[in-house]
Amino acid sequence: MADILIGTCGWTDPALLRSGWYPPGNRDPEKRLRHYATRFSLAEADSPYYALPSSRTTTLWAERTPPGFRFDVKAFSLLTGHPTRPTALPPDLRDHPRDEALRSEIWTRYAEALTPLRDTGRLGTLLFQYPPSLTPGPQAESFIRTARERARDWPFAVEFRNPAWWESDRTASFLRDLDATAVATDTREGPQQTPVTTPHLAMVRFHGRSPHWLTGTKEDRFRHTYTERELTEWLPRVRPLAERAKEVHLLFNNCCGDAAVRAAETMTDLLAQAHL
Repeated sequence: MADILIGTCGWTDPALLRSGWYPPGNRDPEKRLRHYATRFSLAEADSPYYALPSSRTTTLWAERTPPGFRFDVKAFSLLTGHPTRPTALPPDLRDHPRDEALRSEIWTRYAEALTPLRDTGRLGTLLFQYPPSLTPGPQAESFIRTARERARDWPFAVEFRNPAWWESDRTASFLRDLDATAVATDTREGPQQTPVTTPHLAMVRFHGRSPHWLTGTKEDRFRHTYTERELTEWLPRVRPLAERAKEVHLLFNNCCGDAAVRAAETMTDLLAQAHL
């Protein structure tokens, strides 16, 4: 059976900091992460989606977490075709055309910044989350394949926000050919089971079951408190993932207040009770 790692999508969300989940005296960046790592074995680093990280930052992440801890790191928005504000780019690249040459340079800097995580064994996977506007077809496949070729020496996971990708068996074979992990999700439609496409990792992101998924503000989209019953639904789905992959990553993204950390704690308890 696989190692099942559980965590949340981010550990510094302002609503989480206000919730009181972090004990008094554990609220500066170093103590927050050290405390978080005593409770969970996995975290998703979301900040690199919004701005390129520095190697100094990722070195500190590695130093503040124990051996065996993993970071799944979101790809910078430009690399996945999301709208990207000019101010999010390094100053010397802000006037550059939004083309493959720019994406190649951004990738080089992004990869350099994440090297400390990879060198210390803290990197779980890179997460390439593609927007709803990326519809299935040859052009989209070429865009993803180019990204994978740049990241050929790195673990690579793909989440599609357009459900049309999973209406065809072609998507699974496409990701297997790329050695890319297919990311399953839990949203208002309930559990979405996707094929295991790599032997080293299976991954689920729990976004919450808000009726405003993909339509409202960030708070509206992700405002949901998982019930024990909703999480229990996933137990028979996690088992086959654990039987087919070396690691399983379960990440909670219902990031309003302490809802994500509480859901992650509940899932940890449920898996222990189910002997998974």
